[in-house]
Amino acid sequence: MKHTFLKYFALVILLTNCNSEPKNEEELIAFAKDIHDRVITLDTHCDINVANFTDSINYTQRLGNQVNLPKMLEGGLDVPWFIVYTGQDSLSRVGFEKAHANAISKFNAIHRLVKDYAPDKIELARTSDDVRRIIKSGKKVAMIGIENGYPVGLDIENVQKFYNLGARYMSLSHNGHSQLCDSNTGEADDVWLHNGLSDFGKMVIKEMNKVGMMIDVSHPSKESMRQMIELTKAPIIASHSSARALCNHSRNLDDEQLQWLKENGGVVQTVAFRSYLSTEKFEARNAKATEIRNKIADSMGVTYYGRREFRALDKTLQDSIRESGYLSKINDLAKAKIETLTDFPPEVNVSDFVDHIDYLVEKMGLDHVGISSDFDGGGGVEGWNDASETFNVTLELVRRGYSEDQIEQLWSGNLLRVLDECLAVANSLN
Repeated sequence: MKHTFLKYFALVILLTNCNSEPKNEEELIAFAKDIHDRVITLDTHCDINVANFTDSINYTQRLGNQVNLPKMLEGGLDVPWFIVYTGQDSLSRVGFEKAHANAISKFNAIHRLVKDYAPDKIELARTSDDVRRIIKSGKKVAMIGIENGYPVGLDIENVQKFYNLGARYMSLSHNGHSQLCDSNTGEADDVWLHNGLSDFGKMVIKEMNKVGMMIDVSHPSKESMRQMIELTKAPIIASHSSARALCNHSRNLDDEQLQWLKENGGVVQTVAFRSYLSTEKFEARNAKATEIRNKIADSMGVTYYGRREFRALDKTLQDSIRESGYLSKINDLAKAKIETLTDFPPEVNVSDFVDHIDYLVEKMGLDHVGISSDFDGGGGVEGWNDASETFNVTLELVRRGYSEDQIEQLWSGNLLRVLDECLAVANSLN
């Protein structure tokens, strides 16, 4: 259990010993592990699949996905934010109803995990005080975020409903313009639906302030973000974004956006997503890997589909391909082949990830930077490819000279501070 008296006593001894600085790699790793054990590690973006939340297949098992309890225990990840995600569809009554049903199914799945499948191992937190209390009890902590406000439909009461179900942040759009605001994806063709927030989106922002839900700007457009900051009375977050100055992707925040967010008092949760960290490294490696996969597919007499290509297929064909299992076989064979190649383009790694943390800290100050993975939603880098490798992030931060207090802020302190401030604003409005 973290924060025990013995560990605290050991820390006092370490800090009062004039020879306490690590002298070699072994001591450095041990020093970093002590820090990792003491701080609360919080990851604001972990996608879920409801198929992994049943009585026979669930997070008590070491599944093939990136986040589950055995991997969290192994890597020391304390607080994953499980994501209620709904993809963008038509802005119609039918579309809104389907999206709402999908969102509720994911809320229900998370509640089953903490109430039915693993109540002795993980508990749902709704406040920062809950987080600290649950950690002290020796359990892991689940929190909930909403990716895409599309399931709100045109019913403002759904904001309070989702908050009551445990949601503590929400982005108003995803990949595509929602009924609430424009998405960053509009940059590709310069076609916008609302030129920022819709009138209803503005009402939702005010309602989120009123209930105490954090506003997430990771997917909305830059103009949407500007208008959100004008309207909100509380700090905002970017739940999984990195620095555009280091990687020119529309999902990242440019220096002007970083300044807005700093002045607002919010936090950017730096994301360990390969193509948002180093486009050059990601594309070079991906192109070579795709070449190998296509050759394997040709030898099998089938067609290889990348993630985006697969999503573009009709559902019947997707189901048929999943049932055959041939894509997984191709990926496994390609992975084995890549591991034998000594000149294969390098992976985007933990060092590239912490480069973005360094940049954000330099631009915004330490108080405005946090950590996220986007695990099970495309995230992960070499060295932090699933929850079992979470310690490697702390190790790299220690290598860069961050202190324990600073590491605590990056991992959880800053995000929980924003959560508290949003709750204080809500209390003042009610």
